[in-house]
Amino acid sequence: MILPIFNPDNTTAKFIATIIIIISSIIITRIIAYLLNKMNRFKKDMTAIYLIRDLIEYIIYFIALITILQFFGVDLAGTLLSLGIVGIAVSFAAKDIISNLFSGVILIIGKSIKVGDTIEINGEKGIVEHISLRTTVIYNDVGVKTNIPNSTLTNNEYLKYKNPEKNRVDIMAGLPLNIDVEEFKSYITMQIKTYDGISKNPKPDVYAKEISFKQTKLKVSFWVKNFNSKDKYKIIITNEIRKFIGEYNE
Repeated sequence: MILPIFNPDNTTAKFIATIIIIISSIIITRIIAYLLNKMNRFKKDMTAIYLIRDLIEYIIYFIALITILQFFGVDLAGTLLSLGIVGIAVSFAAKDIISNLFSGVILIIGKSIKVGDTIEINGEKGIVEHISLRTTVIYNDVGVKTNIPNSTLTNNEYLKYKNPEKNRVDIMAGLPLNIDVEEFKSYITMQIKTYDGISKNPKPDVYAKEISFKQTKLKVSFWVKNFNSKDKYKIIITNEIRKFIGEYNE
C-alpha cells in the first residue's frame, strides 16, 4: 500500500520533492565549487574555476527546473524540442542578458581579462575579483566593488594595466603656491624610498595635475610590495606630505 504523501498526484508530495530538489541542487553546486577551489591546477588562473563552476551550476539548475516542472505536469523538455532552444531563449531571456552571457564566454575563453588584472573602464578602475558568465566584479583601493556587465567590456574600450599596477598607491595632494614643486618632489620621493615595504622599482614619482590661484594639485605615486599594506603606507606617506607642508610654512 502506497502512503498518500508519496502519491504522485498528492500536492504535499510534489511540494516536498520540489524542496528536496532545490536543496540538493544548492548542496551539489557548493560541493563542486569547493572541490574546484582545492584543485592545484587552477590556482594560477581563477578565471577557469569561475567558468567551469558557472556552467555546472546552470546545468544543475536547469535539470532541477525541468524535473520540478514535470512534477506539476509541465513537459519543458518537450517544449524545448518543439520550439527550439533559440525560441525559448528569446522568450524567457532579455536581450541584454543574452548579450552579457555571450560576452562572458568571449572574455573567459579569450582570456583578454583574468582574475587579478587591473583594469579601468568608464572612469572605474579596480582589480578584477570575479568573472561570471554575466558580469565582471572589480574592486578599487577603498574596497568598493563594482559589477560591470560583460557586454560593456566587449563593446567598449578599456585600459588594462601591467601586473604591478594593483600594488600602486596614488595620493592626491594640494600644495600651497609658496612651496617649490621640485623641492617637494625631491623630499617626498626620498622619504618614500626609506620604507622597506615600498618597492624600489617602479620608482616613486610625483605628477602635476592642476594649478589654481590657491594651490598646485599633485599626484604622488608609489608601489607597495604587499597588496594588503596599501592602506598602511597610504596613511604614512600622507602624513609625510602633511609634515612637509607644515614645516615649510613655519
